[in-house]
Amino acid sequence: MKTNALSTRRELYLAALRRRQRCIRFWQFALLVGFFLFWELSCLVGLSDGFLTSSPSRMARAFWSLCRSGEVLLHVGTSCLETVVGFLLGTVLGTLIAIAMWFFPTLSRILDPYLVVLNALPKTALGPIFIVWMGAGTGAIITMTLAISLIVTILNMYEGFRTTDREKLRLMATLGATRWQTLHFLVLPANYGTLLNTLKVNVGLSWVGVIMGEFLVSRAGLGYLIVYGSQVFNMDLVMTAVVLLAVAAVVMYRLVLLAEKLIHSLWGVS
Repeated sequence: MKTNALSTRRELYLAALRRRQRCIRFWQFALLVGFFLFWELSCLVGLSDGFLTSSPSRMARAFWSLCRSGEVLLHVGTSCLETVVGFLLGTVLGTLIAIAMWFFPTLSRILDPYLVVLNALPKTALGPIFIVWMGAGTGAIITMTLAISLIVTILNMYEGFRTTDREKLRLMATLGATRWQTLHFLVLPANYGTLLNTLKVNVGLSWVGVIMGEFLVSRAGLGYLIVYGSQVFNMDLVMTAVVLLAVAAVVMYRLVLLAEKLIHSLWGVS
């Protein structure tokens, strides 16, 4: 009887959780729909000027025009490719450098002041330099993205490595583990959470880098659409590009969350 009662309470609890989740999803969707409805109505009744602020209906027409010309795939695909390349390079190189800094403490002390300065330095100041070095094209944009995400990855990952449980580190040393064994069996597994959080942060940083780069020099991409639309005062095109940018960023973030779930299921990381 006690087991049945516990099972019943558990089912009630899970049902309540599902109802709460559905309620949250409903209000999230309702808030989004309400925002676009208010935006559209404000233009229809004259509360805002659709020429200056655009409107959902005007954005839909601009999006359909991009689809008919085939430009939407070009611009979205270009920005996504640049973002993914910069994201992967920044994450992999940053993690490798952080590992090297943990493995060689002297190296970390040498690089520390430079990393602090580079982290504080506005990356837009480096944009013209990247253009001269890499040329006016995709290389400069990816380099800008890498410059933004790389330093953050190094600092986050190294801080995670450095703050690994000292009692466990002493235990590994007592057992005679080499530094490489300690890294492989303790430090890296203990920082899966740090890596996953860094991936989530790098999604946003990578998009910032790509858009900044496309603002400076690009022939295609969502940043190019935003700059071009503002130059010709076509706010419909600008707002459409902004919405496409938001959708692409959300999709990429959801892919990172999916990768996190796969890692949890395959390696049992908690």
